[in-house]
Amino acid sequence: MFRTRLTELFGMRLPVLGGGMMWLSDARYVAALARAGALGFITPRSFDGLDSFRAAVRACREASHGQPFGVNITQSRRAEENRLVPDWIDIGLEEGATCFETVGPSPQHLFARIHAGGAKVIHKCAFIPHALKAQDAGADAVALVGCEAGGHPGTNELPTFVLAALALEQLRIPLALGGGIGSGRQIAAALALGSDAVVMGTRFLVCEEVWAHDNYKRHLAAQPAESSTLALRSTGHPWRVLDNDTVQRTRALESEGATRYPDFGPLSTGRLGRDGAYVAGDWNTGLLSMGPAIGFANRIEPVQAVLQKLMDDAMTGAAHLRALAPSPTSSFSLS
Repeated sequence: MFRTRLTELFGMRLPVLGGGMMWLSDARYVAALARAGALGFITPRSFDGLDSFRAAVRACREASHGQPFGVNITQSRRAEENRLVPDWIDIGLEEGATCFETVGPSPQHLFARIHAGGAKVIHKCAFIPHALKAQDAGADAVALVGCEAGGHPGTNELPTFVLAALALEQLRIPLALGGGIGSGRQIAAALALGSDAVVMGTRFLVCEEVWAHDNYKRHLAAQPAESSTLALRSTGHPWRVLDNDTVQRTRALESEGATRYPDFGPLSTGRLGRDGAYVAGDWNTGLLSMGPAIGFANRIEPVQAVLQKLMDDAMTGAAHLRALAPSPTSSFSLS
């Protein structure tokens, strides 16, 4: 359908990456992406220990029916929380992961370990200098996310398509583009711009294979794009989330001078959202990662159906562009 440098590199049938989503990127969801032709990444930080993580990767391999799947390696700003990173990489390699998504600083040693195991790596970041640094350090590809991305997009305020247009003038390796992308026409636009794939997370939140509570997913399916907002701005590490009661409580604390994550207590922890929304279905409890692409997610349905609609619309967008463009052999002149 669309052959790009990234579909060739990772063995995908579709130019779509399902970026790692904390707590939600488990074996069932990632395998559903793989079977449908996209590429997903299991998040080891979502599991209680190495044994449960290994079991998840093994289950994903078996359920992926021979299609590629990956592992997300997110490094924390706190060094003590990264002690299991080498084990996560080794387990992923041993259990058949062929692709890794890395996030965080100084990734060169991660690239070396991943490459030594015969896998490929895409480094996800929010700033062009970081993407260039990853390119020089040996990344096989980079993913750039704009300020519209759900979760922790960083402090770069450039929107997704501006960021990509600037980056493509400097990058040599394949580029995936993420942030606010939830429709097939946006996929066609990203490919027309010159990117090799898109990164999507929010659009898949309401999929049947995502284990979160149906009450939470039904609430998301009714939300407009405007229900995505930035929380914890005062910390310097903002979090793009669903606008809910917890967001309003954090803003009240910010008005009283809170500027560090510990100042917000349990309100700033991911486990609050996991237990409140994902497990119990209460969408007002926790900071819940979500971008404006939620405006495209208006029903609960399987991953396969979502990707089919996305690619149908992407083909329509590509056909529209082809109809507007002159013959590839012709040239354009203002004179």
